[in-house]
Amino acid sequence: MPPKTPKVKGKQKPQEEQREESLQAVILADSYESRFTPFTLESPRVLRENCLLPLANTPLIEYTLEFLAHAGVQDIFVYCGSHTEQVEEHINASKWKLPSSPFKQLLLLKSDATSVGDTMRDLDNRGLITGDFLLVNGDLVSNISIEPALERHRGRREKDKNAIMTMILREAGIHHRTKATNHKPVFIADPTVDRCLHYEEIHASGNSGRYVSLDPDLLSAHAEIEVREDLIDCQIDICTPDVLGLWSDNFDYQSVRTSFLFGVLKDYELHGKTIHMHVIDDQYAARVRSLRAYDAVSKDMMGRWTYPLCPDSNHARGQNYRYTRNKTYQESGVNLARTSKIGPGCVLGRDTVIGQGATVRSSTLGRNCQIGRNVHIEESYLWDNVVVGDGSTIEKAVIADGAVIGKGCTVEAGALISYNVRVTDNTTIKGSRKITRAKLGDPGASKRMHTSIVGDEGEGYDCTAKSDDDSDASDFSTQLYGNPQASESASSVSTLHSEEDLDSEQAEDRSRRPSFMSETSDESAPNKDFHVEATASILDGLQKEDLPENIFLELNAFRMTLDASQHEVRRAVVAAFVRRITSLESDGVGAREAVNRVFSKYRSVIERTVFDKETDDKPDQVDFLLCVQRELVARERGENYLLFVAKEVYDLELVEEDGILQWWADARSADGGMAKVRGLTQQFISFLEEAEEDESEED
Repeated sequence: MPPKTPKVKGKQKPQEEQREESLQAVILADSYESRFTPFTLESPRVLRENCLLPLANTPLIEYTLEFLAHAGVQDIFVYCGSHTEQVEEHINASKWKLPSSPFKQLLLLKSDATSVGDTMRDLDNRGLITGDFLLVNGDLVSNISIEPALERHRGRREKDKNAIMTMILREAGIHHRTKATNHKPVFIADPTVDRCLHYEEIHASGNSGRYVSLDPDLLSAHAEIEVREDLIDCQIDICTPDVLGLWSDNFDYQSVRTSFLFGVLKDYELHGKTIHMHVIDDQYAARVRSLRAYDAVSKDMMGRWTYPLCPDSNHARGQNYRYTRNKTYQESGVNLARTSKIGPGCVLGRDTVIGQGATVRSSTLGRNCQIGRNVHIEESYLWDNVVVGDGSTIEKAVIADGAVIGKGCTVEAGALISYNVRVTDNTTIKGSRKITRAKLGDPGASKRMHTSIVGDEGEGYDCTAKSDDDSDASDFSTQLYGNPQASESASSVSTLHSEEDLDSEQAEDRSRRPSFMSETSDESAPNKDFHVEATASILDGLQKEDLPENIFLELNAFRMTLDASQHEVRRAVVAAFVRRITSLESDGVGAREAVNRVFSKYRSVIERTVFDKETDDKPDQVDFLLCVQRELVARERGENYLLFVAKEVYDLELVEEDGILQWWADARSADGGMAKVRGLTQQFISFLEEAEEDESEED
């Protein structure tokens, strides 16, 4: 261990003297939380560290290291917890230790720390940090480009030595499905300088959870204040060495947000340190900090929202996944019986065998899994070396390494089966079960005779822990799978629309609360929560080929719940339809055919959003076509799609001739970037105009 450099309390060297050209990073491989019960209850010989849990058959820490490599980090310090040997073994065998690794230094640090605070104080004592560094967790999945945030951070630091940290936050809906359900973070900020003024976590239970305690002096000291509760905080922080000094000077700081961030902001008058925010809205970021998040991020990865962090990028050493036409990721050596059916959204690891008549849909199977005949597996996660007997059914469950499920078994939605558990033939595992082979001495857990749970010849105990750190983990089935909207949504941590989706007069984000300097609300601002959730719901229905009436029924429920306008309904329908069309084209379907397939089958969904068929003016039809045009502006070959859609809705009589001509004549249709997708449609418009003239002459 390098000798500790003597320091004067409260003082640090100027950053210019400390900074080296190489960017450093610290990975917290241990989250100091137990949100993966029962998978965290096994002995160290069996248990995987949280950062080594497989997401799409790749250890979580691989995604974190990929993010840091793309960020240009060269020196990495990995802080491990109680299972350092496992992490060290994995890192030493990975590509990050090869001569071709982009990292100059990848050092594993062992510590007896029991909290993030202890870890940060230990890091300060080691004297390893010499300049700006990234602080991230080992369960981070992100394709964010940090260059803009880093540039702004350093620019602020040049002007003000007290600007010690920049948090990179992800904008999403207030009720986004990847957020924790029992609490939500609230950031109070000065948007004029992107400075965070106050942080608080409010809890869902009780009236106190509806309010934030704010110092009145903040209102008088800042001309504008913004309340943000629409942000996903993945704890990606750009820090200066001053941050470590503050951790060391305050031994009561234990967590990054509720202790450190809250304390530094509260004590601003004492030490004058400032913390800033960099909010993004067009890239992906998520932490897999609970089983609920595990499922959500897995689905996002199957939908390629996380690109290039997808299985076919083969991030881990020795992988050779390829992406097939039915949206399945498959390694070599997989043995599929001729009558087996593999649906979209699956990951199949090497040497896995799937028997005759078996069906696997929207599931991940690790390496060397043995799936028997006539087995049905749906929306589940089976890790390495899992055996499933003939005729068994597994739905929406997680099954860890080495588990054996007998013949004719049923594993219900929400069940969690840990390492090497054995379930006897013809046994039903209820969705509330968490089964482990560990004999627990925890008085807060329920141990039942294993024969009543896993059968006479089975091996495993039911562990219903009540002491998990987060309800997202402690009630996996009800938090995730008990809510159909959550389990089936195609929503992503990535925003489902870009700024091009917004009308110019609607560019202000309604997910932000009105600033305190404004006394009126912006009634014209778009309802981003509705757009994100409604688009995801429609797209999910299109992908599953649900009935049009069922899709509209759920859409209408969203509209009434979130008080959305008909414009917002049309906008969500268009966004989902366009995404489905481009998805079909990527699968080899021609663009014209894809447009016809989607619009003809789901025409009734559009018909229920247009109400001007009996009037001379066609505002609804014009608005619908403007939404289509706006959605296609930023897309490759957008003008081709616009022509196909315009002709299709005309042929299907979804939009009348007058509606198309009024849309074409509308100034908004030819304004700015909208004009660049009009080119090919001009010929179709000319045809309609000539036909109209011919009719007039005949009359």
